[in-house]
Amino acid sequence: MVRVLTSAYDLGRANVVFKNIAMDDVRRALDAKEVRTVLFVMPLSERYLSLLRRLFSQTAKTAPILIPIENAGAIAEKERAYESFDIPKGALRGSPPVPADDVTSLRVAFYVVAKKSLDNDVVASFTQAITAARRDILSEWPVLAQFKAPDTDAGAYLPVHAGAAEFYNGSQLGFLDKWSNVIFLAPMALGALASIAAALWRFLRSSEHQPREPALDALYTLGRQIREAKNETDLLAIEDQIDNVLRSQRARLDGDDDPLDAATLNVAAHRLENLIHERRAVLTAAPAESR
Repeated sequence: MVRVLTSAYDLGRANVVFKNIAMDDVRRALDAKEVRTVLFVMPLSERYLSLLRRLFSQTAKTAPILIPIENAGAIAEKERAYESFDIPKGALRGSPPVPADDVTSLRVAFYVVAKKSLDNDVVASFTQAITAARRDILSEWPVLAQFKAPDTDAGAYLPVHAGAAEFYNGSQLGFLDKWSNVIFLAPMALGALASIAAALWRFLRSSEHQPREPALDALYTLGRQIREAKNETDLLAIEDQIDNVLRSQRARLDGDDDPLDAATLNVAAHRLENLIHERRAVLTAAPAESR
């Protein structure tokens, strides 16, 4: 504040010197003419104003004179940490009023700040809590009487945390608002994953079924050999081949929940048995006809 006033009014050229004075020494310094003017930076609340009143006699002649800071608006435009502010009439005393009229001055704010990394819900809940508790602790902390919402504009001097902005703008999201997309999309995503897993499983199982196709081809090939068999020895050899194919394929089918392959093998084997029976009958009848 001293730097801003010194720069705005060129007080250095006027040989104005500022020095710190304890509150208890203000009255003595004024009476001893060690100082001509006192700069107070304090909240306009009764607790602090009562301290200020005790420094001055309660008479019209000895009442303090408040010096306006006429350039407050220009200072606030240049130094965005400050605001132009009017001290209201009668702020120090009501009758006669001191000051007699509104006095332009500067106001500097204290900020409750939070790390940007804090969760929005945490900051929003804290902002809501301190706003609700302000009324209860106002007697102990009168400075909270001037507690107000920060500037939520994008170009504010200090950016507002997103969580606090949600509280002040009334845009806090409830549980369903926040998680509705997840609730809606999660089953769809799980369903898609299940479909992909099922397709992959069918692909892997189909690779296991590939060796069975040559087995069926081998059985179908045996049908031609049965029709061309010349004697019982050939038929017995073919039966051994059928047994070997069926034995190996049934070992592969153990634990398989697909009955189609087993049924196909059974049909093919049954057809071959019928062919062997018919061919054996033909071979048995052939010598009798030759006689």
